[in-house]
Amino acid sequence: MSETRTLVVGADHAGYELKDRLAEAARKAGWDVVDCGTNSPASVDYPDIAHAVSARIEAGAARFGLLVCGSGIGMAIAANRHEGVRCAQAHTATEARLSRQHNDANILALGARLTGEVVALEALDAFLTTEFEGGRHQGRVAKLNPEPKA
Repeated sequence: MSETRTLVVGADHAGYELKDRLAEAARKAGWDVVDCGTNSPASVDYPDIAHAVSARIEAGAARFGLLVCGSGIGMAIAANRHEGVRCAQAHTATEARLSRQHNDANILALGARLTGEVVALEALDAFLTTEFEGGRHQGRVAKLNPEPKA
């Protein structure tokens, strides 16, 4: 499995159905998909899933991540606690594209209760196919990293 073509996915009980459809679309597009769960409507705590996905990004085991919960908010908050993770919550393909171009986001968070399947598929495609522009954005992204501890 190539790190550069690996997408690690995760969802809570509110997002697992959309996560499964998005993961299948990614596989069809040639991505290796690692699923961190959940895979049922049984209640789970979204931070556990977000941390599992983010840990793989943090370790360099995957290029990108996808998190899906009811709103996308909780997943994004939990994911962004990890060093080197830049998780962007998006509601549209434009937001997903800009998160890659300007912020070098490496995890996309979607809300299954707020974003329909067609828009979610478009957002994931935009996220996975857009490159970071660098340039004037590079210094800004660098400022997102924590200062080294003395």
